Amino acid sequence: MPQYLATDLEDTIVALSTPQGVGAIGVVRLSGKNAVHICNEVFRGKNLLEQATHTIHFGTIRDDHDKIIDEVTVALFKEPHSYTKENVVEVSCHGSPYIIQKVIELFISYGARLAKPGEFTLRAFMNGRFDLSQAEAVADLISSQSESAHQIALQQMRGGFSNQIEQLREQLVNFAALIELELDFGEEDVEFADRQKLVDLVTTIQTLIRRLRESFTLGNAIKNGVTTVIAGRPNAGKSTLLNAILNEERAIVSDIAGTTRDTIEEVVNIKGVQFRLIDTAGIRDAQDQIEAIGVRKTMETIQKSTILLYVFDIIYTSPVEVHEDLKKLQKEGLEIIAVANKMDLDPYTKPENYVSEIIDAEHIITTSALNHMNIEHLKDSLYDIVLAKKLNSETTIVSNVRHFEALQQSYESLDRVLNGIHSGITGELLAFDIREALHHLGEITGQVDVDRDILGTIFSKFCIGK
Repeated sequence: MPQYLATDLEDTIVALSTPQGVGAIGVVRLSGKNAVHICNEVFRGKNLLEQATHTIHFGTIRDDHDKIIDEVTVALFKEPHSYTKENVVEVSCHGSPYIIQKVIELFISYGARLAKPGEFTLRAFMNGRFDLSQAEAVADLISSQSESAHQIALQQMRGGFSNQIEQLREQLVNFAALIELELDFGEEDVEFADRQKLVDLVTTIQTLIRRLRESFTLGNAIKNGVTTVIAGRPNAGKSTLLNAILNEERAIVSDIAGTTRDTIEEVVNIKGVQFRLIDTAGIRDAQDQIEAIGVRKTMETIQKSTILLYVFDIIYTSPVEVHEDLKKLQKEGLEIIAVANKMDLDPYTKPENYVSEIIDAEHIITTSALNHMNIEHLKDSLYDIVLAKKLNSETTIVSNVRHFEALQQSYESLDRVLNGIHSGITGELLAFDIREALHHLGEITGQVDVDRDILGTIFSKFCIGK
């Protein structure tokens, strides 16, 4: 994990901002007080020191012997009108690894140093370009692999989440100031903060925090892919179903029961949401030690999953057996879709026959995985489960574990505030709990001093050059 020192921020940094490897174009980025000066030392074209911000210039990069390294274009972004709010220069050269290396080496020889992971974005945060939650959203935006993940990251980067947190803090700060004022007049036994209004405010804030907290399940699933386990008895058609959803022959299919011994995991994108599909060993009394391990892994996988696709063979599995299986497999928070498979063998089977207190008719999908019957309907059902709470450009979704934990800690501090009011504790203790709640909310956006180790952890997840 990189260590970020205060003195580092005085340096001019350089890094490749496009992916490593051969490409048509490579972009080398400089940021810092001397960025324009350093680039101007090796650039032959216009004098960059005399050019306006947000301009692009064509010329050559030359070494100390005036040998041409490459023909390039140089984009200038002068402080404070840049991503980092420092002087930034972006040199677009040909994507040869040799050329890129020589350009970076030249810049280093003139006083720049290699940037650490995420250091450009760290500087943007430190210089007030955006807050910490927005900075973290930059990394999420870069790594987003689906439309919905992209949408959540973009909304957070544009300040939607930050605005919600700031509104919560502002309301609390006003009351905290009144409580602190009471402490200055402690000997006079006065109350400037109406306790009932404080109770109402804390209750309202907790409601908002609870909603943000609850959105984490959806946000984390969308960010990392919705874990969806395919489980059921042997020969129910689980692997065939996986192949049908993926529209490729990914899993081995056989009439021999117990073919799948280990889990098989694949990712499928359904309407912009990524699902991590996990095909598992059939659930039954194992015939050998290896199969027993597979069954145990199946049960462990179900416990960690968001959605269960329970697949059953309509010919050989009775409604009673389906109900017995679901009772064993259900857990709190697990969404279940029962897949009545092999409908081609008995097209008159009715889904209503399998309805129970665990599963309703809406979540029983009839299919023939072999013939791809109703697979698109099944995909629609998966999508609808995840986005039951509609996601739009204005929806605030928490997808970051650090934010979730800070919200949880703030909620607990506010609980102590309510308990303290009801038990009549002193204003000093009340003020302490309010300050603690404010601190945890401030940790999300970086409005309070954030430990440099935490910053190191956050920005080490970025690629070098961003």
